[in-house]
Amino acid sequence: MQEAGVSGVASSFYTYLIAVAIGCVIFARQWPYVFKQPKIILLLAVVAGWTNLSYVLAVIDGEVMRVMLLFYLSPLWTLILAHFWLKERADIKAVTVIAVSLTGAFIMLWQPGALPLPNNTAEWMALSSGIGFALTNVITRKSTNLSIPAKSMAVWLGVIFMALAFMPFQPLSFPSPGFFSLLNWLVMICIALLLMAATLLVQYGITHIPVTRASVIFLFELVVAAIASYYLAGEKMAVHEWIGGGFIVAAALYAARLENAK
Repeated sequence: MQEAGVSGVASSFYTYLIAVAIGCVIFARQWPYVFKQPKIILLLAVVAGWTNLSYVLAVIDGEVMRVMLLFYLSPLWTLILAHFWLKERADIKAVTVIAVSLTGAFIMLWQPGALPLPNNTAEWMALSSGIGFALTNVITRKSTNLSIPAKSMAVWLGVIFMALAFMPFQPLSFPSPGFFSLLNWLVMICIALLLMAATLLVQYGITHIPVTRASVIFLFELVVAAIASYYLAGEKMAVHEWIGGGFIVAAALYAARLENAK
């Protein structure tokens, strides 16, 4: 989409607009529940909207590896928020899981001469996206009276409204629906369906798993991304990437074991 002259904000707007349109049909009965708790829905929409859109813009404008590292500091913020807001006790085992997983992330994404500190706007957006992701997880966990489809629709609507807020600051003009080719629409529909599935699964997982452990499980994405880049893009994994991936897998497995023990 970027190569077609469409900004990340515009493509996100149309993609999530498609998701909302499909969601309105599939989850038509859930709309009344969305308006039963307008404050929590509005908060979730704003935070999740910023989280998703800022991450997309950070990936487009920044160095992907540094962006991912800054974003995946989210377990730290999740641990703090869950302790003070959800009253989920952060025992030594939970802290150990977080520490091991973050150690793996640092080892896996380490680059000589580059500290994991924000150096530009894109990296600050990545860091804020990670904080937003942690807050989204906690809000989702807190809003137990809302159904998973209702929470998911709030996320999709949040991205749309946040994209509208970003549009005046974009260098590229906002394209009309007629600008896109049939192939563009098919791509956006496929992405929308994948995003819908991902959002529903994330909302389900966060609702049923303590957020401190859920945030660690999300770190497994780094391992998947490294393996996918090796087989799909021909990028070879270095020794430190395998070691870091091992830390992350170990932390995720230990988190699952702790959950089963409970």
